[in-house]
Amino acid sequence: MKRNQLLTLLNQHIPFDNEEHQMWQDTLQFVAQNPDCFERWLAIGHVTGSAWVVDSSSQVALLMHHQKLDRWFQPGGHADGESDILKVALKEAQEETGLNDIRAVSSQIFDVDVHLIPANSKEAAHLHYDIRFLFEANSQIPLKQNSESKALAWVPYTKVHDYNSSPSIVRMVEKMKISNFFE
Repeated sequence: MKRNQLLTLLNQHIPFDNEEHQMWQDTLQFVAQNPDCFERWLAIGHVTGSAWVVDSSSQVALLMHHQKLDRWFQPGGHADGESDILKVALKEAQEETGLNDIRAVSSQIFDVDVHLIPANSKEAAHLHYDIRFLFEANSQIPLKQNSESKALAWVPYTKVHDYNSSPSIVRMVEKMKISNFFE
């Protein structure tokens, strides 16, 4: 079953707060009930993979100004049928930033988020069940944006809220502030 790997990772994940706990439960239920959860064509929603990319030496996170949504987010995107969501997150991070030397800090899930994608001319509103992993890269390597982004920036943790103050993004910053991932 394509979903077993993700279900195992989700069952191992410990949510950070009540908000993430609810989204984690919703994601577990969605994945368990939808064999096609990795397919973009699943109209109610689908699993996506994201990368929270940081440079441990300078306490910065990599954000991209999303072309379609016109907001700053972490790199990430659709699984398009791929069930290895860590692989999806890495691929999206590389494609959207031009960084090839990105390494996963852990194969465990860093964060789980469920968010509504608004309707547009091509698709109805739907949910993204976003599985996020923690990655590390060197912030001194030049970035190369692609057609999905308006801009890319390494942002100090203390300034991320100036780019995006949504609870989803703030939660990842808070996790970094109290974590010992790089000790």
